[in-house]
Amino acid sequence: MRFAKYHGIGNDFVMLADPADDVTLSPETVRALSDRRFGIGADGVIRVAPGSGGDDLFMDYVNSDGSIGEMCGNGIRCLALFARAEGMTEREVIRVGTRAGTKVVRVLDDGRVEVDMGAPIFRAQDVPVAWDGEDALHAKVELAEGVAEVAALSMGNPHAVLFVDDPDAAPVEDLGPAIERHPLFPNGTNVEFATVESEERVRMRVWERGVGETLACGTGACAVAVAARVLRGASDRVTVALPGGELEIAWSGRPGVDEPVFLTGPATKVFEGEIEL
Repeated sequence: MRFAKYHGIGNDFVMLADPADDVTLSPETVRALSDRRFGIGADGVIRVAPGSGGDDLFMDYVNSDGSIGEMCGNGIRCLALFARAEGMTEREVIRVGTRAGTKVVRVLDDGRVEVDMGAPIFRAQDVPVAWDGEDALHAKVELAEGVAEVAALSMGNPHAVLFVDDPDAAPVEDLGPAIERHPLFPNGTNVEFATVESEERVRMRVWERGVGETLACGTGACAVAVAARVLRGASDRVTVALPGGELEIAWSGRPGVDEPVFLTGPATKVFEGEIEL
């Protein structure tokens, strides 16, 4: 099987081109490819197939544990550069179908990639989160360690944002999996630990659903930027610093007003090759 390895600020993926749309990503195959000792090693696998209904391409994204992912902000930037390198498209503006709807991706002159991530979803039942009320921006999660307040919203996949004093000192490996699988989130959730350092800068760590802690998460960075603007007075343009690097997020909306979130960041090819499974 031919593949390429890409990463978006340390969030890494095995990329597979499937122009005939005839490859099936079984959970076993994804786990084998993603294994960092016995496989290639990645946070997930992305199969790039032809699009339909006006989309240029389709992103079939699967987490490293074999579970299906609706959307991946770092992965879709890698997809844009990979698809162009594979000759699947020559476009600089690419319509990519995902399980979270169509995303418009733009390859910039400086080599970075901008993604229209769509509008954040605040309605609790659409996140989804089992919380009474129109939104769950102040949801309470009961844990063995006590009660944690999270801002629950969706960027095509569910997120729970915790504002902390210092993400570096946050108990990510303890609270991350506990919140990810909490009954409050029927489909599980990504969990972000964030602090607003200034109106224009936010710092965070992330526990990704179906993966564990990763160096970066694009949809997570968007969720943090949105929550920071709504709840902490952050600007409509912020730099989000993650362990793997920085992303630029722009959002000028508010709850009840649908405005898209724009994510801009790099994508990097690491190597390519073949693997026998």
